[in-house]
Order: sequence, then C-alpha cells, then structure tokens
Amino acid sequence: MTSHSTPTPSRSIRRGLRLAAALGTAALATGCATVSNPTPDDPWERYNRSMFAFNDTVDQAFLKPIATGYDQLMPDPAQTCVHNIFNNVADVWSAINSFLQARGHDFFNTLGRVLFNSTMGLGGCIDVASMNGATRIPNDFGVTLGVWGLESGPYVVLPFLGSSSVRDATSTLGTFAAGVSPVTPVFHINDVPLRNSLLGLYIVDTRANLLDADRLVNDVALDRYSFIRDAYIQRRKAQVDSRRNGGELPDYSDGDDLPDYSDDADESVTPATGK
Repeated sequence: MTSHSTPTPSRSIRRGLRLAAALGTAALATGCATVSNPTPDDPWERYNRSMFAFNDTVDQAFLKPIATGYDQLMPDPAQTCVHNIFNNVADVWSAINSFLQARGHDFFNTLGRVLFNSTMGLGGCIDVASMNGATRIPNDFGVTLGVWGLESGPYVVLPFLGSSSVRDATSTLGTFAAGVSPVTPVFHINDVPLRNSLLGLYIVDTRANLLDADRLVNDVALDRYSFIRDAYIQRRKAQVDSRRNGGELPDYSDGDDLPDYSDDADESVTPATGK
C-alpha cells in the first residue's frame, strides 16, 4: 500500500525560498549592465538596477498577483477600512516625528487625528478627521534626519523595500531595530498566527494601493528605473525642504497640478527594464 506524504509547512517554505532565490539570480544576472555615466545622485546605479530588477521580478511573481486579487475580490469599503486603520497607526509615528522636528502645529494636528479617528472613526476604520478637513501629514524619521541637517546621500535600492537613500535606509533600519516603526504594535502581538496575518495584510494593502501608480509608470515611463528613482528623490527633497522652511507640501489630490506625460505614452520605445 503506497502512502503519500503531505508536504509540511517548512518544506513549502523551503520550496518558496528556492524559487525566490532562482528568480532573484535571474533578475540580478539580467540587471548587471555596465553604467558608464551614472548620475551624481545615483553613483551605485549598476547595483541599483540589478536590485531593482530583482525586486521587480519578486513583485511580478508574488506580490502583484496577490495584491491584484485582493483589490478585485475585497469590497472597496473593506479595503478602505483596512487601509485607514493602518494609516491611523502610522499617524502616531508621524506625530512623534513632527514633534522631533519642532513642528508643534503638525504634532497636535496629527495627534488629534489619531484620537478622533480612534474614537469616532471606530478604531480608525473611518477617516472622520479627513472628512472634517484635518488631512494626513505623512512623516518619518528619514525626513526628521533631513530636517536636522543630515544630507540624503546616494540613492540606493534596498532588497524588497525598494527606493531609498543612505539617510533613509539608515533611518528605516534604525527605527526597526529600536522598535519604533509604524508596524511595531503588530510585532508586540503574542498570537503568532494573528501577528503574521496582520503583517501579511499590511504588505498586501500597501502593494494594492500602489497598483494605480504602477499602471501610470508603465504607461508613461520610457525607463521605469529612472522614472521611479527621480520621483523618489524629488518627493523626499520636497518633504524635507517643506519642513525645514516651515511650509506645506503641495496638494495634488485633485490632479490639476500634476505634470502631463500623455505625449510620452505614445512613444514606442521599450523601457530599459523590459516592461
């Protein structure tokens, strides 16, 4: 009598890791093109393009299909509720960084948002603060270091995390190590299945909310890598400069002030990343 063994979770995990390693090796091999004249902000462009190709391969194989299914199957109100709850938790960290930047107005506004949404908004599920004119003020320790005078340093693409800089990578790793990141409350949950489920939901929710931006980049960018790099550098610079100068970031919510790349979409040139 022949017996068929059921694959154990550890065996499935090992298979997944081997598959990810194979995909990463292929992506790194295709991305290691020589860059003769890297831009001043991106002196490690050869490595960065390789890591970008690796991240993109993993994303296309795993994250994007899951996020697309989540976006299609999960009702919009439920998606909004999940996203608002994670934003509400992240607002606590934003408020702390506003305090560290000596921006008292932003600190009290963000703290008020958290209290208002946590109570009247049913734990953050409903963003009642935004409905009443108190919009979010995203903030993080990388911006705080920039306000304190630390330059961003070269652009760098991190494994799985994507676009960053020396300053932002240091802040990301430092805050995770210190246990003060936006997802820190999740790590304090003792129920391991629940904790892992929430971390997975956070990753899927984050990726699902980038699907529209991903389609835009695919439509207008001749080189996905350069487009994403330049957008990241400009956005981070604007965030730091606005807080150094005591100003506010421009509001792009209505889309009227966004640059028009419609002409580029007609170009037939294939981006360097193969998309």
